Amino acid sequence: QVQLVESGGGLVQAGGSLRLSCAASGRTFSSYTMGWFRQAPGKEREFVAAITWGATHYADSVKGRFTISRDNAKNTVYLQMNSLEPEDTAVYYCAADNTASYYPRKNINDYDYWGQGTQVTVSS
Repeated sequence: QVQLVESGGGLVQAGGSLRLSCAASGRTFSSYTMGWFRQAPGKEREFVAAITWGATHYADSVKGRFTISRDNAKNTVYLQMNSLEPEDTAVYYCAADNTASYYPRKNINDYDYWGQGTQVTVSS
């Protein structure tokens, strides 16, 4: 069982930055694919970014603005969000996929564990 706890959300003006963190329990963190998803009001949860031990993958909507990274020594994955736009407003969720894969998967159903989410609000 893996527990995930997100932090770092908040209110920011358009053009600003935030860094989300996700702390994971468990001794096999380094083998998991870690992903970030988001869900805006009235919309389905959508893929944002994911990282394995050797690759990253981003949604087109955040490519060039967001960066995902991980620190296996701290069992933590990060999402650096720059040039934020009002359309980025959502609850952001951290997720873990325990299937070994070089290339990160982006389907919600591929992820086995989820955090509670952290709210990101971007004002115009």
